[in-house]
Amino acid sequence: MTLKIAVLPGDGTGPEVTREAVKVLDAIAKSEGIDYSTQEFDYGGDRWMKEGEPEEVISDEQLAELNGFDVILLGAIGHPDVKPGILEKGLLLRTRFALDQYINLRPVKLYPGVDTPLKDKGPDDINFDVVRENTEDLYCGCGGFLRKGTPQEVATQEMIATRFGAERCLRYAFDLTRRKKEAGQGEGMLTLVSKTNVLTYCGDLWFRAFEEIGDADYPDIKRDYNHIDAACMWFVKNPEFYDTVVVPNMFGDIITDLGAMIQGGMGIAAGGNINPDPGGTSMYEPIGGSAPKYTGQNVINPMAAIGALAMMLQNQKDDSGNFAWKTAGDRVENAIKSVTPKLESLAAGRMGYSTSEVGDLVCEAL
Repeated sequence: MTLKIAVLPGDGTGPEVTREAVKVLDAIAKSEGIDYSTQEFDYGGDRWMKEGEPEEVISDEQLAELNGFDVILLGAIGHPDVKPGILEKGLLLRTRFALDQYINLRPVKLYPGVDTPLKDKGPDDINFDVVRENTEDLYCGCGGFLRKGTPQEVATQEMIATRFGAERCLRYAFDLTRRKKEAGQGEGMLTLVSKTNVLTYCGDLWFRAFEEIGDADYPDIKRDYNHIDAACMWFVKNPEFYDTVVVPNMFGDIITDLGAMIQGGMGIAAGGNINPDPGGTSMYEPIGGSAPKYTGQNVINPMAAIGALAMMLQNQKDDSGNFAWKTAGDRVENAIKSVTPKLESLAAGRMGYSTSEVGDLVCEAL
């Protein structure tokens, strides 16, 4: 099987970090005998402005073309000359919803040699996964304005939860927890994070589904529950308590950024927007933004983009439903772990190497 990859370098430093991820892909593909093809698309701020700032940042036809690929590797979205929210909503969120990428997977892993703001915590303490529902909740955009622009203005935005959406996310999280346990990479505990004491409808739906699915189909998986505010405290105080976390969309957006900080910052954090269904197209990306002030300087940290590549290989299924490239993805992750101790201080934004030199170091480690 040829792994068909759409590459969206995007804005700012996105093309620089994506270039290093593709460099590492080429190295691991040669080593592991992976047959792959890439096609680059220039969707982003420059193209949108050049086309006259159309209402749609990405069209239905363009989305259909992306849906013909197995996976998307994204660099970064965000342009200094484009009002915030236009590209993020018009490209990122639209792609997630249109391609039904209903899982946002965020590994929270502290790599060796990377600084964390947490005192006395190391890589053994900060090593868990957050599974965030990615297509419902407040992000559905249900709501509107009444008497906008007047002193009596009213704004509403509804939190939406469906049993279908919650259940498919929960089953993905239970399955991931089980796979980790069977591989000796986790203790087999899944923690639901919500706010059941206040969100007595959406929170209750998620909690009941969590308990019912666990009782019926995952008796081997231990279950725990945290209110969102408690989870924020425990992420900082005792991150070692967590194995796998499952969370609705809005709360997941918050705690995954907190997770990025405790693992050393946005420059090291990667994530996946996943459609796990047969034939689904997923999208992997570094968590950090486009950092336009560093564009073209060859100084930005590419580790998050290379980590996104590792995630892509670890989580992408072949036509038979097997994780055919997981070994290759694990090798890329291990190469990252061998390189991070050589870098000066990723948390402080210093590497001691250029962007391209860091990519070279990962390739050499492979």
